[in-house]
Amino acid sequence: MNTAAARTAVLRTGTVYVILFMISSVHLLNDTMQAVVTALFPVFADSLHLSYGQMGWIAFTLNMTSSIMQPVVGYFSDKRPMPWMLPVGMGLSLIGMAGLAYAPGFAYVLLSVVFVGLGSAIFHPEGSRVVYFAAGGRRGLAQSIYQVGGNAGSSLAPLMTIFVFLPLGQPGAIWGTLLAAAAIAILLRVVPWYKGQLNEHGKPAKKAKSAGTTNGAAGKSRSVIVFAMTILVLLVFARSWYMSGISSFYNFFAEEKYGLSVRAAQVPIFLFMAAGVLGTFFGGVLADRFGRKRMIMFSVGGAAPFALLLPHLPLGWVYPVSFILGFILLSGFSVSVVYAQELIPNNVGMASGLITGLAFGMGALGAIVLGNAAEAWGLDKVMNWSSVLPLLGLLSILLPPDRRESA
Repeated sequence: MNTAAARTAVLRTGTVYVILFMISSVHLLNDTMQAVVTALFPVFADSLHLSYGQMGWIAFTLNMTSSIMQPVVGYFSDKRPMPWMLPVGMGLSLIGMAGLAYAPGFAYVLLSVVFVGLGSAIFHPEGSRVVYFAAGGRRGLAQSIYQVGGNAGSSLAPLMTIFVFLPLGQPGAIWGTLLAAAAIAILLRVVPWYKGQLNEHGKPAKKAKSAGTTNGAAGKSRSVIVFAMTILVLLVFARSWYMSGISSFYNFFAEEKYGLSVRAAQVPIFLFMAAGVLGTFFGGVLADRFGRKRMIMFSVGGAAPFALLLPHLPLGWVYPVSFILGFILLSGFSVSVVYAQELIPNNVGMASGLITGLAFGMGALGAIVLGNAAEAWGLDKVMNWSSVLPLLGLLSILLPPDRRESA
């Protein structure tokens, strides 16, 4: 069966919600393990005496390891899907969790983070392909269910800091191995179904040649697709760089500016992340109705005014604005992935890897830049500078219409 026929067959099948919820729950567990790293920052600052710059390097290592490898894994798995790699990736994350619990210094923390990042890099492209098969005709909704799991896991970082790592310290990270074990158990149920779908619909085929076009979205030339993917990567880069500043350093900023305790400073971050979970879900649903491009424009550009206001607000306004900002900013997260997949539908794994992987790797540079800038010029200036990043959302105007808008 050729690739186009495979896509048609997938669209004609119904949405397989059991598989979607299972792979979403694994996404939650995977991203919770990644969130353990940032949740440990206040503990590392005390137990290992790490600086802002060193914490920036930890965030950079995590994001670059999990990100740069995603499009690489996606490229090869598009040619030869590897269902068995899903539980193997979670096994690497399990090793990383154990390492974080007992790392005696900065170098050992970095090594442990590499294992966590590699596990995530292996999971995401294959997980996105599972979603592709399980979606049926509801691509936006399916991707949202999948991404909600991931964003929910990321949002747990402040709660883990408050309830796990501040009371238990660094050894509390050993509980993360249970997350990896649970993910492996679920994936052992998903993998047989995934193999069946690959056998029925998804065996790679040689791409059909056509003059003047690529195997991307119908009616779009290679140059249009390359331009659109470039803009999309820049948008996700801006969003992920800004989120890196919020998730890694805003708690320290809140402690300095408002005199909050370590626990209290986690609350705005949790509100931001929790609202992002809701935004991710509703963004996908709305994109199926109003179009991918419109939702992307709303998510990044619409967040800009709230991002610019956040560093200057009195404490009472920080909480509602953090919530609104997280909801709007992340409403386009899953939509960006679907938009990219529709641009290059014969390379679903690579498209997913580029948006959730390489773009976040570029954004990881922000962790280093912001961490070192905070040491040189202070967190107040850094939070003000980073708040300008969502203005790059204006570039979304240049994106070509998606299928729904052009229909």
